[in-house]
Amino acid sequence: MTLRGSHQVTYMSKIIDQTYLLHDQYKDATNLDARIRLHLLFSTNKYGWQQWCFDHYALPAEARVLEIGCGPAHLWATNIDRVPPGWRITLLDFSDGMLEQARQNLGFGSQASTALHSAQHAAQFVFEIADAQQIPFGSESFDAVIANHMLYHVPDRARALAEMQRVLQPGGTIYLATNGLSHLRELYKLEERFDPTIDFGWSQRAHDLFSLDKGGAEIERFFQDVRVVRYADALNITQAAPLVDYILSMTTTPAVQQRRAELQRFIEQELNRAGVIHITKESGMFIGGKA
Repeated sequence: MTLRGSHQVTYMSKIIDQTYLLHDQYKDATNLDARIRLHLLFSTNKYGWQQWCFDHYALPAEARVLEIGCGPAHLWATNIDRVPPGWRITLLDFSDGMLEQARQNLGFGSQASTALHSAQHAAQFVFEIADAQQIPFGSESFDAVIANHMLYHVPDRARALAEMQRVLQPGGTIYLATNGLSHLRELYKLEERFDPTIDFGWSQRAHDLFSLDKGGAEIERFFQDVRVVRYADALNITQAAPLVDYILSMTTTPAVQQRRAELQRFIEQELNRAGVIHITKESGMFIGGKA
């Protein structure tokens, strides 16, 4: 996608604008869930992302785990039967709305939508509102730190990584998920064909800020033996409405929302012409350790 100067400024500022992220983009799980739904419906890899992530958590039976930017806790709700009884898990997010949804998804609260499988699980989770740049725990407090698809939102990533290093005990492990530079490239071309003058949001710029391709050097300043593991997947989209919801979940201007019907017609025409909209996915995680 060709970015005009004013659009690029908007993209870049919105990605790390903590006020926008807290009060608009991530005030609750609505936008994120619209994006997750597209992946659940149309991903070619039927072994889901959350299960794949959990597969890589090589931790002892007794472990203290911190997830930073936990969102609505889909990682843990999806894998609740796999969580060892000796793990103690702290879920940290800067959004109270996200943490409330996390509590509900894990069976806490009167409006919980998914019950925890036992009282044991209820004792395993702690919820904390905090900023990744100032983690409110003592040094060497955790055996593992997880941060999935959130570091490109942090204004000072070096400070956040230093904080992760501080709270991780020697011999501990970090698991930091993000996307590659090719992630969703066909989607951005689709948006440009619809209208190249529109600010569709910040997603593509996020890859430029912190990606599987470029993020390793930053992480290696703080952690050792850093490696990348990649999740093989793609999207084959056959319905217009979920894709429209996905696109609009990241828009930053009301004008785009007002063109929902027009955008849906455009995508329906694309589907009628091609039968399916194929979109590349490139996701994975950095795994590293603390000496």
